[in-house]
Amino acid sequence: MNYSELTQAIQDYTENQETTFVSQIPTFIRQAEQRIFRTVMIPELRKNVTGTLSSGDQYLARPSDFLSVLSLAVVDGSGDYTFLLDKDVNFIREAYPASATQGLPKYYGIFDGDVYSGSSETGSGNFIVAPTPDSGYTVELHYYYDPPSIVTTGTSWLGENADTALLYGALVEAYTFMKGEPDLIGQYTTRYKEALAEVTGVDMKLKRDNYRNGEVAR
Repeated sequence: MNYSELTQAIQDYTENQETTFVSQIPTFIRQAEQRIFRTVMIPELRKNVTGTLSSGDQYLARPSDFLSVLSLAVVDGSGDYTFLLDKDVNFIREAYPASATQGLPKYYGIFDGDVYSGSSETGSGNFIVAPTPDSGYTVELHYYYDPPSIVTTGTSWLGENADTALLYGALVEAYTFMKGEPDLIGQYTTRYKEALAEVTGVDMKLKRDNYRNGEVAR
């Protein structure tokens, strides 16, 4: 299901083509996407980037689309990976009270959040690592992010593989906006949960394989 098909389906299900309602359909869809993405963790929500730690600087800027960490590793000159341990900033400050203490980093923490001016993001948050890097190390970050919405791309993984969950999630938001009958909202919510359970099943299967875990009982 692409974006045009989805918007038409929402109008057909709700039997509503009123101008204000139609203008809010992109919001309904984005709200449904966000709800799904906060419930399941499919591979399409994972991203991998590399960056550089500067010698003498214990801070590393987070990507602008960062949501949460999967792993953070330092890669030395020989190509060997050292995966850093996630620690609270207080632990790092207590373990390494002097930022002048340098070496191959062992720990990282979320130092601060993104900076906003009004509704616009003006700066990304930072990681802190310890000890302070003694060289310009390459780092590899695996993290969760929100992929582009079907509203802007026209197609998406959800539209192709979980269109029922996306449709009914959007219908819940749309009918709530319309202040619709509780019974019908309940039906849409039930259908959404049933479809989401199927997506969750896909998520669980992606985290296992038959060789290691055996075949899933049907």
